[in-house]
Amino acid sequence: MATRQGGLFFARSLLARAGPGATSVAQMIRLQNVSKTYFSKGKGAGPGGVEALKAVDLHVPKGQIHGVIGLSGAGKSTLIRCVNLLERPTTGSVTVDGQELTGLSGDALNQARHRIGMIFQHFNLLTSRSVFANVALPLELMGMKKAEIAERVTPLLELVGLADKARQYPAQLSGGQKQRVAIARALASRPRVLLCDEATSALDPHTTGSILELLRDINQQLGLTILLITHEMEVVKSICHRVSLISGGELVEEAEVGDFFTAPRTRLGRDFLNDFLELEPPRALIERLEADPGPHSHPVVRLAFSGDAVSTPLISRLARECGVDVSILQAKVESIQDRTLGLMIAELMGDAADTRRALSYLETHDLQVEVLGHVQRDD
Repeated sequence: MATRQGGLFFARSLLARAGPGATSVAQMIRLQNVSKTYFSKGKGAGPGGVEALKAVDLHVPKGQIHGVIGLSGAGKSTLIRCVNLLERPTTGSVTVDGQELTGLSGDALNQARHRIGMIFQHFNLLTSRSVFANVALPLELMGMKKAEIAERVTPLLELVGLADKARQYPAQLSGGQKQRVAIARALASRPRVLLCDEATSALDPHTTGSILELLRDINQQLGLTILLITHEMEVVKSICHRVSLISGGELVEEAEVGDFFTAPRTRLGRDFLNDFLELEPPRALIERLEADPGPHSHPVVRLAFSGDAVSTPLISRLARECGVDVSILQAKVESIQDRTLGLMIAELMGDAADTRRALSYLETHDLQVEVLGHVQRDD
């Protein structure tokens, strides 16, 4: 632990010397009206193209961990690659650390990229170079002297817990160790921003946890702004402050993580949450669900409790005050950072007037109510 703390202290001192004005920028990353269209190339290619991003606005404050989540093909990778202009936007502007990158090219753009670190799903290490040499590579490309490189690389290896692996090669490392090397390499150039492109997708759950803990430490100890894309809700839940949901190249929802998990505003957001929580009605019940209530049916509801509602005996009160029987089909409680979220799927069984009264009762309390459908009563 002492070695790790020493690495953090050294790395923090490096970032403190990252350049004038770096600490005065409230918004570390600002994308304004960013669109990206891929046009076909070759003989006979038409004028149309594929819109990977559509008028995206994204603002990430300094020191925040911001997650971008979405289905495959939603535009996540294109978005993050537009931040450091690995993909140049078709329209719009990208500003990082107070500097508009879309107005730069050549050496000026390369200099700006030194302040943006990036890690990838498959590590992208050079197999012919040792751990030390992989971390040193960006510094060599910047023309630093060997002594200066050693002074920078050694504490970074301590920071990521690989001080004893400096002379080893990627083939001798586990997946988690390879990603730690990639993180150290990304930090070598004193970045103000760290971009993570599905950085834990190739790792097992235990290793994913250790990498997320390292990223959280780096964020907290160094004040490093982190933008990560992922399809894993567990990653968002574990370390992100805010999350954006992308679909079809558009940002369709953005919220604090606690708000997103307790009350997603879009259908896609609710689908992500339900998949993560694995809270769906039994298949036998799904086959019986009907959209429109019949004269002899009762509702099946999904309830989301948060805050004080989690510890309030609402279900027993509901049964007593509204005269309905409540059959709980599924239920679970999740801790989402500093919040507690309770979820339940239940049948409200009673006559039509009682179940309407029960739904009204639920909707007046601090919880989310979604009627999944109705099922015919057995009587």
